[in-house]
Amino acid sequence: MKTTDTLKDHDIVKVTFKDIIYEKRPCRDFAGNKVDGLYNAWIFLNNPDQYNSYTTQAVKEVILAFRQASNDRSVNAVVFTAVGDKAFCTGGNTKEYAEYYAGNPQEYKQYMRLFNDMVSAILMCDKPVICRANGMRIGGGQEIGMACDFTIAQDLARFGQAGPKHGSAPDGGSTDFLHLFVGVELAMFSCTVCDPWSAHEAMRYGLLTEIVPALKVDGEFVPNPLVRTDKWVSGKTGEIIYGKSKKGKDLEEAKNILKKGEVDLSLLDEAVDRMCTKLMMTFPNCLSKTINSIRKKKLEHWDKNKESNRDWLALNMMTEAKAGFRAFNEGTGKNREVDFVVLRQRLAQGLEWNDEMHEAISPQFRHAETH
Repeated sequence: MKTTDTLKDHDIVKVTFKDIIYEKRPCRDFAGNKVDGLYNAWIFLNNPDQYNSYTTQAVKEVILAFRQASNDRSVNAVVFTAVGDKAFCTGGNTKEYAEYYAGNPQEYKQYMRLFNDMVSAILMCDKPVICRANGMRIGGGQEIGMACDFTIAQDLARFGQAGPKHGSAPDGGSTDFLHLFVGVELAMFSCTVCDPWSAHEAMRYGLLTEIVPALKVDGEFVPNPLVRTDKWVSGKTGEIIYGKSKKGKDLEEAKNILKKGEVDLSLLDEAVDRMCTKLMMTFPNCLSKTINSIRKKKLEHWDKNKESNRDWLALNMMTEAKAGFRAFNEGTGKNREVDFVVLRQRLAQGLEWNDEMHEAISPQFRHAETH
């Protein structure tokens, strides 16, 4: 009989996590009782001051964390989430992009190898993966979230892309995955103009498994007041939801409700635990085979495109990404985008990408000229 002393260790390296948090939390049965010897692995992005954007170091640690959870015989499911209630993840760390990778395609190509391996680590995890969307899931955050098998979100969260607004293309997964969730038309809309969806819209479009309220007003949970809903909806009931934003007087009233309330993620945690329990109450090998069979649809696109996308994203650091990330990093408030009209006018004149081009379209230089 094998014992824990004689079992093989299949981890490649042992790691002490610094930029992320890795926890094993006891599984619970349907009555809420802890189950001896079985756990769910919780992986937290831990950069709340920068909306849980991932640094190079964090990407490396996420890869190793998923590998560790995948190999751990006692782990039932993986919960991928982040610290705080504002953001699950907004993608790559813009400060690092702007100050180190901008203008250095050879370095960014190395970084994109790590990013690709992070997405692949999620898609190849031997345990089911739940994205606990504790806040906004934007850009690369949307992409690593969609690599997960399920998403359970608090309903104040927003979902969407940022690439074409800030100098990139959503080629870290969204151009591969998003249409599988919402269809080609909505995927095209999200990936190009980058208008975010509320959690209610994302649920209606098929992007999420379940949403739960997170705003507590006078001790009671209320749905996101910024979104018009005819009735409350969750993945459990299958009720139809309507996700259009409120306007005018309704919007002002909604903002006042938001100010009065406090964010409480206890219902989110309950929903995640409930999903983990449902997954535990299955044959593990049958569950794994089913998940891997469905993941093939994502992998079919991901494996076909990831290397050519990596090459293009690296070279793009010499032109639009260099301008876009520096504009976002060095800008203030809403003044974090390049002047798209001037850019298009200069390109229409056949002007080349050089320092003069960057200065002409940069919000920092435009701001300086007006003072």
